[in-house]
Amino acid sequence: MRICCIGAGYVGGPTMAMIAAKCPHIRVDVVDLNATRIAAWNSDELPVYEPGLDDLVRSARGRNLFFSTEVKESIKAAEIIFVSVNTPTKTFGVGAHKAADLRFIESVARSIAEAADTPKIIVEKSTIPVRTAEAIQTILASSEKGLNHQVLSNPEFLAEGTAVADLNMPDRILIGGEQTEAGLAAVEKLVSVYANWVPRERILTTNLWSSELSKLVANAFLAQRISSINSISALCEKTGADVDEVARAIGSDSRIGPKFLKSSVGFGGSCFQKDVLNLVYLCGHFGLPEVAEYWNQVIAMNDWQKHRFFERVLRTLFNTVSGKRVAILGFAFKKDTNDTRESAAIYICKDLMEERAKIAIYDPKVEAEQICQDLEIESNHPGIEYSASAAEAAAGAHALLVLTEWDEFRKLDFEAIYKSMVKPAWIFDGRSLLDHAKLRQIGFKVYSIGKPLPPESL
Repeated sequence: MRICCIGAGYVGGPTMAMIAAKCPHIRVDVVDLNATRIAAWNSDELPVYEPGLDDLVRSARGRNLFFSTEVKESIKAAEIIFVSVNTPTKTFGVGAHKAADLRFIESVARSIAEAADTPKIIVEKSTIPVRTAEAIQTILASSEKGLNHQVLSNPEFLAEGTAVADLNMPDRILIGGEQTEAGLAAVEKLVSVYANWVPRERILTTNLWSSELSKLVANAFLAQRISSINSISALCEKTGADVDEVARAIGSDSRIGPKFLKSSVGFGGSCFQKDVLNLVYLCGHFGLPEVAEYWNQVIAMNDWQKHRFFERVLRTLFNTVSGKRVAILGFAFKKDTNDTRESAAIYICKDLMEERAKIAIYDPKVEAEQICQDLEIESNHPGIEYSASAAEAAAGAHALLVLTEWDEFRKLDFEAIYKSMVKPAWIFDGRSLLDHAKLRQIGFKVYSIGKPLPPESL
């Protein structure tokens, strides 16, 4: 069997690497028109950082895992074609800032229709709105070749930072297909691939539309939990309660559970906001405004949490950060990834730039070039410094903001950092990561989301 994956991004690359590693009898071709990205996948510096991914790729690359720009050739040769291209939120026209932009999906569908000369199983791996398979089928059917292609939905449920572990031992594999003889046969074909390492009881099969919708709903429910606990964090600060203690108390209830109840500066990443907004748009499109407004509030709460954190920094620093050095620890949206999409750090840095702060940014995996792109600035912007270490960023700073929960930040020499900072030295822990009692013993003034406010912050 030959598998082709169109799209060599955060999903396509790791997923295909795992399939190739677990299925040495299957040839896997990952193709992309971006030659620079393909070159990176073929190098020792992969374009995606994930713990364990380097070893996984090396175990199969050149044996049965290949990265190339040969899109048409790979489509022709493959029996199963995964579509794993970007589906960003639209920034223009109807559905702007909510609906998914499906132009890349349509382009891939047209490429398959043009290049394929035998029937293919096309697998939606990208996150897409429900009923997108219908559009793909229409485009494929418009070809005069008369080929009976089958379209399946196989959404990914990876968490960045743990993607390799998630792929190796998934909670579930979801495959949706048409409930016809040909559709069910295609579903079983894909099931047989995953069954090489995933227990059959963890491979769930549904109709096409249930599978497409399940991905959006899963991310919406996870985002909802984060926004819910973040809303309570604000109440905790006002009342003297501790959000971590509240989370532990409610999370011990088996009906609720402890996961995704960690209060923070807000969620980021490529999926949560995009998928919730997509769900909001779909509900509006299908005439369900009350449902749309319910889910829209999840995004509104997340935006408010980020701005609330920034306002706390501003008020605490005597209502001005103009000319003050502010150290940013962490720019990725979460630890163990170099992905910055929708990172809370972007929004907080932009707010600080508006107030004319001097910002020193350190992240162990995010390059300065990516930071510039996210902040929409030139590399020589006078208000931004790209530090080589946390200590370098903190030197001479009035405040230190922890925005990504990198493990190395727990182990910093805070006594030395305290000596290097302007007094009073403030730490704003946006991830509840650090030992606040120890920091206060050193001399720091500490603010952490959802914790009782120190007297000077009231």
